[in-house]
Amino acid sequence: MIIVRPVKGRRDLRKFIAFPNKLFKDVPTYIPALNFDEVNLLTDKNPSLEHCSRELYLAERDGKIVGRVAAIINRTVNEHWNKKAVRFGWFDFIEDYDVFTALLDKVIEYGRANGMNEIEGPFGFTDMDKECWVIDNFDARQNISTLYNPEYYIRFIERAGYEIKCKWQQYSMPANQPVPDKVGRLNKLIMEKYKLRLVRVKHRKELIPYAWQFFHAINESFADLYDFVPMTEKEIDVYIKEYFPFVNMDFVQFVVDENDKLVGFGLSIPDLNGAYKKANGHLFPFGWYHILRAFKKFDTIDLLLNGVLPEWQKRGVHSIYYCDMNEAAIRYDVHTAYTNPQIIGNEAVKIWETQYNTTPLMQRAIFGKSL
Repeated sequence: MIIVRPVKGRRDLRKFIAFPNKLFKDVPTYIPALNFDEVNLLTDKNPSLEHCSRELYLAERDGKIVGRVAAIINRTVNEHWNKKAVRFGWFDFIEDYDVFTALLDKVIEYGRANGMNEIEGPFGFTDMDKECWVIDNFDARQNISTLYNPEYYIRFIERAGYEIKCKWQQYSMPANQPVPDKVGRLNKLIMEKYKLRLVRVKHRKELIPYAWQFFHAINESFADLYDFVPMTEKEIDVYIKEYFPFVNMDFVQFVVDENDKLVGFGLSIPDLNGAYKKANGHLFPFGWYHILRAFKKFDTIDLLLNGVLPEWQKRGVHSIYYCDMNEAAIRYDVHTAYTNPQIIGNEAVKIWETQYNTTPLMQRAIFGKSL
């Protein structure tokens, strides 16, 4: 018999967070999330709860945890996109269709009780959280900022009558390919014409004013993407504290205009996959060492976030920060870069496909249906 119950208390929360680590411990491509990050997202410390509500559920059979799911209602998203959707996230389960449906039934029940008429996911609270499932090439290398899922997740969600609402594409590419002279000359002309420059700082604290601009630029440049809504000031503050103390400044590409306003951005991080696996979700006692070491010695990078403000698109700004990133990769002897998911049909995907020597890595999708 399957019992699905709400998470109550810290002990249950620890079980909720630890479940996928136990489920996928022998899967080479699975990357454990850091426990303290999950706690900050799933407890009242999360500033997104000012405009979101949530309930966490655990599925048990014979006293053993066999699945988990979060039911989330993001009121800001629903108002902005004129919808009444409940989201499912943190959705992991053993290969058993009854467990899968029992967990989803709880999300549907939560949604209906709060007046929702559709369900979609996997989503987090905001677009900065992990979202969308892999739908092909399940054994491909994962980013630490993306979700892992085996093939049976897709088989079950399709069997339950859910349809794909939006698709993403990820790519791999050689990071140390030489920058053609003509591209360098063209970038110089673009910068001179529009009075642009790349931000160069010596100290990390000098990045903070640009970091605020960075997240506000994301709000503007991602505005038309599927289900995106602007991040709040409190959410931005959390993300700055989460990301920027650890970035390698050579892989932060901020393009600003003559008034020092950010117009385009690229943010990459060293490949931390191996370090996260060695840490197994824990910073202590030795997880911090593996992660810190990976920041100093790496030959692969993840292209975490990039974009151009709407009014600056189609002026070649993306070429400026991509080339600078390329030159940094050559200096560091980085051989491979992996993109984060890019929405298929978005301009960024066209740039990857037409202007760079990329190889499609995997596709991802959000699923949904009416209640």
